[in-house]
Formats: sequence, structure tokens, C-alpha cells
Amino acid sequence: MKKLMLSAAVAALALSAAPAMAQDESGVKLNLGGSFKGYVNYTNEDGDFSVAPGTQEPRTFDILRETEVLLGGETTLDNGLTVGANILADVDGGEGFNIDESYVYFAGTWGRVNFGDEDGAAYLLQVATPGADDNVDGIRPNINPFNGLASINYANSVAENADKLTYLTPVFSGFQAGLTYTPTNETTSRGLGGNSLDGGADLEDIYEAAVRYEGEMAGTGFVAGAGYTMGSQETTAAGNDDFKEWNVGVDANMGAFGLGVAYTENNNADATNDKNETLVVGADYTTGAYKLGASYLTNESNDTGASVDTDRYAVGAQYAYGPGMSFRGTVSYYEADAATDTDGTAVTVGTQINF
Repeated sequence: MKKLMLSAAVAALALSAAPAMAQDESGVKLNLGGSFKGYVNYTNEDGDFSVAPGTQEPRTFDILRETEVLLGGETTLDNGLTVGANILADVDGGEGFNIDESYVYFAGTWGRVNFGDEDGAAYLLQVATPGADDNVDGIRPNINPFNGLASINYANSVAENADKLTYLTPVFSGFQAGLTYTPTNETTSRGLGGNSLDGGADLEDIYEAAVRYEGEMAGTGFVAGAGYTMGSQETTAAGNDDFKEWNVGVDANMGAFGLGVAYTENNNADATNDKNETLVVGADYTTGAYKLGASYLTNESNDTGASVDTDRYAVGAQYAYGPGMSFRGTVSYYEADAATDTDGTAVTVGTQINF
């Protein structure tokens, strides 16, 4: 499959190999963009959150935020080949200018090739459900309102921060497919339910395949998709296994209403503690500048050898007070059944400003 991925990329680029000069010889000009996501958060949690004497207790009130800067741009050559670049960096205080993504892409009537540090096909074509606020309960949330619960997501992105090669087909009658090859994984964090790959081992030869369909039937628009990921352990150790993950999802929109469901599971790259299953159901209603949303997520995992069952509920509202600007509020509740049971409620209020 590695040869197939490389051959597809080379063949795609060869279709536009005839000599051509960019319309502007300075190459790709990058534009500046990004977003600020800032929230005030109140949380009330029950469970064992004891800390060592002299250290700070978990905060009840806090300010949570994420600020990102995007440098991106593209140009189209005379022969129709589009060349672009994207650089995404986290720039919150204390982070400096931490590069999150950095890649280039080539696109034409034959499809698109991404080259560099960008998510793979399993994530790019994955179907996300509606919800309260995608910053809090989305497919890959970046605001975590709880002290005792690691941020839960259902993104299929085990090679998220690794250099990779991805080919995405053109959209044919609503269908699109994608293939990704990643030589080696640079991060061991799974993020899903706060879990990590067994033993902290890195993966190599990671392959992703995904398909997505967007269409309309009887006045209802819908999106359906599925994806599969597999990767080999770089270092074999007792109990470890090759990583396997898959997802399916459907999202339907009926006028102002949206309803979606997604399911994903992986084996924690473990031969014994190989359960990690997540089911998400979400809905929203949009009227003018207002949006109401809700979601339910349940995750069951035994990656540490002990079963952990986590349920999270979220309801929220958004108001668009300007182009690319919105006020957002979410009430979340979770309960985690493990050796030490925990639960908590959080109220998260803030704004997102795109620039």
C-alpha cells in the first residue's frame, strides 16, 4: 500500500508537469488569519482530587482559552495546478509560537495531495455530530472544563502531529475517498478519553483509508462516512499489538434541525487491554443568529487494565454577534465509573473571534 500511495501522488503531480510559471513569480503569498477562543469556567466535581500538601487545589473558577494563528495561501498556475501552504501555530501565553500544523498541498481536477504535518484521511473525511459547542464537546475539543476528566474526543487522528502523505480524490456525485501514509508517528498521545497507546510506544507504517458521501434526499441533506487506520509497533514489547481503529458516522439536516451519530473504536495498540469504544449522539437547532445544541458521549476503555466507563452530557447556545464572532455558553456534566468514581458539572461561557 505504501507503493500505491507514492504512485498515486507521483501520477497526480505528473499530470501537471508541463512547464508553467506561476502568475506571480514570488510564489505562494501567505495571508494572516486565526482565532481566539476564550471562556470563563465554573466547575463543581465530586471524587478524589487530593493533591500533595503545599500544592494548589483544582480551581473552581478559571479562565480557559486557546489562540491560534494561521498563515495560509495558494496560487494557481497557468496549467491549472493549484499550489498552497498552511502553517497553524498555538500562540497562547507561555506557548511561544508552537507549530501545530505545517504542510503544503497540490490540487487539480485529479484531486488533492497534502504533504507534511496535517491530519490524515481518516480524520479529514470523518463525520462529526452537532453539539453544544465544538470547542467543548466537538470531534476534537480544545477547551476542557473539568479538572478530573481528560479532554474526551472521538477524532481518528493517531498520526495527528506526524509528517504524512495524503491523497484525496475529487468529489464524484457526492462521493470522496482518501488514502494516507505516515512513515512514523511522532506522538504517543491518543487524546481519546485521555488514553495513550500501550507502553507509550511509537508506531510506524501507518495507513489510513476513508470515504465520505454528501447528498440530499426528500429535502433532507445528509453526510455519511467511514474510515480505517492501522499502524505497526516500532518496538515490539510484551502485550503490545499493532494499532487498529475505525469509525462510522451519519449527520442529517432537516431545515433548521440537525441530528448526527458517530461511533469509533480502537484496540489501544494492546493485545490484552484492547477495548476503547466511543459513541456520540448530537443535535442542534439554528434560527437566525442563534443556535441551540446538545450532545451525549459514552466511552468505555480498559487501556490501563481496569475498565473505565465515562458518560458526558452537554447542552449549549450560541449567538453570532458579527461575522466570524459568536458568544457561546455550555452546561456540561460527566460521570466516570472506575476504581475511583468521579462526576462533575461545569458552566462554560465565552466567545470565539475569527480573524
